[in-house]
Amino acid sequence: MSVRELERERSPKQAGLGPVGWLRWAWRTLTSMKTALILLFLLALGSVPGSLIPQRGVDPDKVARLYDESPALAEWYDRLQLFEVFSSTWFAAVYLLLFTSLIGCIIPRTLTYVRELRRKPPAAPKNVTKLPHAAVIEGGPSLDEAAKRLRGLRFRVVTGDGWISAEKGYLRETGNLFFHVALLGILFAIGVGSLFGYRGNVLVVEGDGFANTVAAYDRFMPGNQVSAESLAPFTLRLDDFNVSYQVAGEKRGQALDYTAHLTVNDTPDAPAREVDLKVNTPLEVDGTQTYLIGNGYAPVFRVTDGKGQVAFEGPVPCLIEDKATMTSGCVVKAPDAQPSQLGFLLRFLPTSVPLTDGTHASAFPGELNPEVQLLGAFSGDLGLRNGQPQSVYELAPPETLKKLKPLLMGTAVPKPLAVGQSVELPEGAGKLEFTGVKQWMTLQVAYDPGRLPALLFSGLAVVSIAASLLIRRRRVFVRVKGETVEVGGLTRTEGSAAGFAEEFADIVKVLSAGEKDVR
Repeated sequence: MSVRELERERSPKQAGLGPVGWLRWAWRTLTSMKTALILLFLLALGSVPGSLIPQRGVDPDKVARLYDESPALAEWYDRLQLFEVFSSTWFAAVYLLLFTSLIGCIIPRTLTYVRELRRKPPAAPKNVTKLPHAAVIEGGPSLDEAAKRLRGLRFRVVTGDGWISAEKGYLRETGNLFFHVALLGILFAIGVGSLFGYRGNVLVVEGDGFANTVAAYDRFMPGNQVSAESLAPFTLRLDDFNVSYQVAGEKRGQALDYTAHLTVNDTPDAPAREVDLKVNTPLEVDGTQTYLIGNGYAPVFRVTDGKGQVAFEGPVPCLIEDKATMTSGCVVKAPDAQPSQLGFLLRFLPTSVPLTDGTHASAFPGELNPEVQLLGAFSGDLGLRNGQPQSVYELAPPETLKKLKPLLMGTAVPKPLAVGQSVELPEGAGKLEFTGVKQWMTLQVAYDPGRLPALLFSGLAVVSIAASLLIRRRRVFVRVKGETVEVGGLTRTEGSAAGFAEEFADIVKVLSAGEKDVR
């Protein structure tokens, strides 16, 4: 055997951690303060796309518009769950890891804090004048009197043979511990809201109503513990919707105020009450909040089929294409028309003006000169009875649209229709009439039982972190040697020595009250 082989055999071998060792390492890493701060940062960072990218639960119209404008980008957003950030898998994973990390931080901190509370201040050193802050009082107070005065300053005092040890600032650790508890409480409140709360979106046209039932929502997102009986049984009706715009200046056309005039019944047996709903003033009924989140136009049409029967009549909510002018795209479907179904693609112009090239556009978002452009009229099977769901903003899926027969397209389309005007379809297929204009609003109805606890825990977190940052742990020692009283002090908080110097001087003044010689 060579010397190198002999040395290799004699050298100590590194022991492996083993499964238990790796679990301990993982737990200590997860429950460290560094990991908790990283997870808290990731949670805040993960909330950013939830604020910048439209969310399905908040503004489904913007999500649909993004799919129309940038379908490839929207597909990637959907794959990464960026349209539903706060209910996504990756956000929930960070949330649960942070929750676990905080629990692992709080338990040992609590045990340490309890031990600190029970521990008495240490005995005074033999030479207190060598401490960072020191003073000597000639003809100072007695040991009992000095202890009494320090207790009057809210110090915890321990006395011995000719010495006093006093400590103050335990609330610093209390604030630190309560801050972690508050963070845990906020996460818990969010979890309660996710389990027992719900959100829903609904579009309501002027003159129509809404009942808070699952079937009435356009989109409903319940928590895991929410049932149909959990919803507050209120109803509302949109009587009128008013929007005021800036009419002059650089900000011409900018919306100044939105007001929805509602009639609300808190319960089926409750009397009706009038409510003005505004953007930042939600309607609240039994803990359920209803927010105004969007609005648009719903022109009213009447479709007469080839047999002279009214196949469709009513308002049609339009999808906003240009927010600055409220130019909106509309789709009218008449599946009951005879002898064949009819469909129309239209564009609504709130304030229509002619352009130099003969086309028309909207010059203002307000309803000053409402007109409707007919972009195309079609007949044939719209595919509404094949069991496949369709968007109200889409005439038909692309494969179905190719099979429809165009009745009016391109140059054959007449000029925009004003209110009260109509257009006759060729081949006696029917007639489209533009009979009026209404407005629609979109509401978000939300019930979150964790909202108030989250607010209270947030307030506790602010107060606790302030206490943790502002309060200093400090100690004062006193030794009585005959007529001489030696006082020394130090802080246990790094970087707070300068602030303690002034307080120490005040402590010396209190101890030497009525005495003459202080140096």
